[in-house]
Amino acid sequence: MKLNEMTITGLRNLLDKKEIRPSEILDDVYARIEEVEDKIHAYLITTKEQAYKTAAEAEKTIIENKTALLTGIPIAVKDNMCTEGILTTCGSKILYNFIPPYESTVTARMKAQHYLLTGKTNMDEFAMGSSTENSAYYPSKNPWDTGCVPGGSSGGSAAAVAADECIAAIGSDTGGSIRQPASLCGVVGLKPTYGAVSRYGLVAFASSLDQIGPLTKTVADSALLLNVIGGHDPKDSTSAPGEIKDFTKVIGQDIKGMRIGIPEEYFIKGLDSDVEASVKDALKKLEALGAVPVEISLPHTEYAVATYYVIATSEASSNLARYDGVKYGFRRDGKDLLDMYMKTRAEGFGPEVKRRIMLGTFALSSGYYDAYYRKAQQVRTLLKTDFEKAFEKVDIIATPTAPTTAFRFGEKTTDPLQMYLSDIFTISVNLAGVPAISVPCGFSAKRMPIGLQLIGKHFDEASILKAAYAFEQSTEWHLRKPTL
Repeated sequence: MKLNEMTITGLRNLLDKKEIRPSEILDDVYARIEEVEDKIHAYLITTKEQAYKTAAEAEKTIIENKTALLTGIPIAVKDNMCTEGILTTCGSKILYNFIPPYESTVTARMKAQHYLLTGKTNMDEFAMGSSTENSAYYPSKNPWDTGCVPGGSSGGSAAAVAADECIAAIGSDTGGSIRQPASLCGVVGLKPTYGAVSRYGLVAFASSLDQIGPLTKTVADSALLLNVIGGHDPKDSTSAPGEIKDFTKVIGQDIKGMRIGIPEEYFIKGLDSDVEASVKDALKKLEALGAVPVEISLPHTEYAVATYYVIATSEASSNLARYDGVKYGFRRDGKDLLDMYMKTRAEGFGPEVKRRIMLGTFALSSGYYDAYYRKAQQVRTLLKTDFEKAFEKVDIIATPTAPTTAFRFGEKTTDPLQMYLSDIFTISVNLAGVPAISVPCGFSAKRMPIGLQLIGKHFDEASILKAAYAFEQSTEWHLRKPTL
């Protein structure tokens, strides 16, 4: 096995024993990037020179026996997290030349441990999309079938992990943008509880929904990464107080007696038959491991998509007002200030971003605020209450991650509503602010990956990690690799 095909935990063991060097891992990672990147387009930029420089520093740390969890581990970062001195575009033309003067908290915490940044991964522009087709630069491809999308908006991160172009990656999740591409690419994707991971330095899409999390090859690696990136941050006003738990302690624990809720609203007409069969087989496997299935209802689920697209677009309209061509990024000069604004934003933003800005501006406009945004927030409370009531009966909830496997390029671009429905099973989690993980649970007849979503109570990542690991280790789905 080549080093780029290994996991964080596997490499950590070899590095600590001094059997390999960080630069040797990078050799294999960049050789793989050279081999397949022209087929996958997972990265917007690679940072090879800096990675090798950090690898030399990491090696000194290892020699001195001062290693941390991520010392010498090559990790890719989604291009909507600020990296000091390194291009950060958010997959948008309007930030084509933006080099942040500061580091995001998540990347700063990894940097403190001498992680090796392999590059910034491709994404739907400003994280608005479910397929990475909305990137202003080029779409990323699914390593299992390059004619299919990798999902979005963290499609580049998921594709990079699935294709072994990095050991792990960091993504962001506003309505499913970590879990949906993880499902479509056959990797593990974790969205932590809102507030569990700092959003400082994450370029905002929808501030009450955005959350940073890991995409990895195994559940154990997600637990390890969460240990590093989680915890309180005074720079983020929405960051939850308290110290981060050691989530690796639950890895390998028994799930006997764990109550798993099965919501009837998630097994509906339109759910792909292969997805339904694989998820139901996964539920049987969990039951065989000692978990107790419990039928539950999340009655307001049908309103989740509409609620999400009012709240998310309203917040996007506000957050994206700062991109006007005045201080940084793309600019088109005009005859006066207003003309400059209009030309800059008309050319700098892509069609999906413009669509969401207009939807959000409408929802927030005078005379419509109460009818749309206020009402959406009230329904959001109902969705959150659904989860709270369900968790009085169960420990975690199990659902499909996505209603279908990866779809073909161009299949949904002409119908935004169909594209929005790709996130139908993930959106409620963001509205409620609870944690969820997607873990590989099977393949379709066309050999495309399928994901099982496990949802937990607020700040109970431990339970979903414990259950996901138990399931993962009892199957071989996570061990399969795409042929490129």
